[in-house]
Amino acid sequence: MTERCSVCARPFDPQFAYQFAASEAGRRFFCSLDCRKEGLGGTSFGGARRARRVAVLNQKGGTGKTTTAINLAAGIADRGFDVLLVDMDAQGNVGASLGIRGERSLYHLLANDPTGTTVDDVTVPVRGHLDVITADATLAAAEVFLARLEHARDRVLGDRLQSVRGKYQYIILDCGPSLSILNQNALSFVDEVMIPVSCDYLALVGVKQVLRTLKDIDRHLGHTVRISGVIPTFFDGRTRLGKEAVETLREHFGERLYTPIRRSTRLAEAPSHRQTIFEYAPDSFSADDYRRLVERFVGAEAQPSETSQPIAVADAAAVESSADFAPRRELITPGTLSPEEHFETTETPTEPTRTA
Repeated sequence: MTERCSVCARPFDPQFAYQFAASEAGRRFFCSLDCRKEGLGGTSFGGARRARRVAVLNQKGGTGKTTTAINLAAGIADRGFDVLLVDMDAQGNVGASLGIRGERSLYHLLANDPTGTTVDDVTVPVRGHLDVITADATLAAAEVFLARLEHARDRVLGDRLQSVRGKYQYIILDCGPSLSILNQNALSFVDEVMIPVSCDYLALVGVKQVLRTLKDIDRHLGHTVRISGVIPTFFDGRTRLGKEAVETLREHFGERLYTPIRRSTRLAEAPSHRQTIFEYAPDSFSADDYRRLVERFVGAEAQPSETSQPIAVADAAAVESSADFAPRRELITPGTLSPEEHFETTETPTEPTRTA
């Protein structure tokens, strides 16, 4: 049934719950989230809501986690949402990429008396709607502090961030490439994860490790974390390996697979200029790739769960245990690098011969 948007008057077919609202004046229809926000203002979603909390995670390094976390957060902030980006990695690449360094860091929030250091003390305003909590090498000392706690060592981050309830609409955690107590704190705090996966063999191995971690968090900590999206990064459509990697992910994650982020020197250059990709090269295809990611990520929030439900732990367990977590046979060309060897055994595979 076609309706007309109450804000822009564009005709459209309503598909999601957020596209209509009942009021004293009658029913109103909205073709997009922006129109709903413009038409209803601060009451567009019934007042203050719990922030959407997401971790950007892959236990393998070099998959584009920090690049994705920064540009996802910046893109959401550009749309007018209040965003808190938290650097959970002692390398401190978020601050280095944006050219910022707070007087206090995540270490002070975690390791100090909570009555003495607040979230406001460690938060650095970066852009219009974007705040950042930075990290540095002192975060390693916070790991030691957490390890010495006898109780609730995995809940400290959540307890410290309670004070920001209602202040931000999105809280994004850039996690380090390890299964540490810090990452356990991150996964105990968030409701969902985004997994950047570079289009190579070892990154596909990392996906299975992430699935195992989510099962462990659910089993041992009693907290279910959903996979809301898998993002292929460093994608080069000219290579067989890149195409096979994306096809493998599509077969097992379906609609949760995001459009690949293409390999680009612009993305690699932006941190040296202390800018996001939207500031450094706004007209580049890399900026377009991340705009599409942001648009889908923000739009997915208002979709009814029955139409696009993120993968839960039970589903993740089925994927993780599947012996078929590999490209289709007809896609595997002799001599190309296939992730199948790892997913069918826990042993380190023999390095196959590579071809151009």
